[in-house]
Amino acid sequence: MPILVRRLLIFILGCWPASTLVWGAVQQNLGGDPAQYILLQTGFWALRFLLISLAVTPLARLAKQRWLMVHRRMLGLFALFYGILHLLSYYQFILGGNLERLVSETIKRPYILVGAPALLILILLGVTSTRGWMRRLGRHWQQLHRLVYLALILAWIHLYWQVRSSYFDAVLYGAIGLVLLSFRARNYLIKRI
Repeated sequence: MPILVRRLLIFILGCWPASTLVWGAVQQNLGGDPAQYILLQTGFWALRFLLISLAVTPLARLAKQRWLMVHRRMLGLFALFYGILHLLSYYQFILGGNLERLVSETIKRPYILVGAPALLILILLGVTSTRGWMRRLGRHWQQLHRLVYLALILAWIHLYWQVRSSYFDAVLYGAIGLVLLSFRARNYLIKRI
C-alpha cells in the first residue's frame, strides 16, 4: 500500500473519534451529561493514541516491518490533538471558559496537576517533531523526545486519580503502558551492556 494511502487512512481513522463526538453532539445523543462524556472520550483517545504511537517501534521491530515507523509522528500528533481537545472541553464545558477558575482548579486538583505537564510535554514534542527541529536539535532531539515516556506516566496517573468506580480502564492502560516501557527499558539495557 502506498505511503500516501496509509497516511490518508490513518488520518481518517484518527479523526473518526472526534467526528463521532461532533455528530453525537449535533444529534444530542451523548447521554445525560454530554460535557462529561466529551471530556472523558477526548482524554481516553489522547491516552490511546499515545499508547498506539509508543507501540509502533516494538511492533515494527518484532514484525520486521520498518515501514510502520513512518507513521509514528502522525499517531503522536493525534495524541496531542485529543489532549488539546480534552483541555478545551474541560475549560469550555466544565469551567464555562473561566481562565481564573482553570488556574485555581489546576492548583487544587492533583489529577489536573499531573495532567497539565503531560499535555505540555506533548505540545513540546509536537512542535519539535518536524525535520527542521530534528536538524536544529541534532542529537538532543532524541533525548528531548524521550520525555514521551514521562508524558505517558503522568497521563496514566491523571486517569488513575480520577477513577470513582471501576479501575478496569486504568489497569488496562497501565498494563499496556508498562509493557511498552518495559520493551524500551530492555532495549536500553541491552545497548548499555
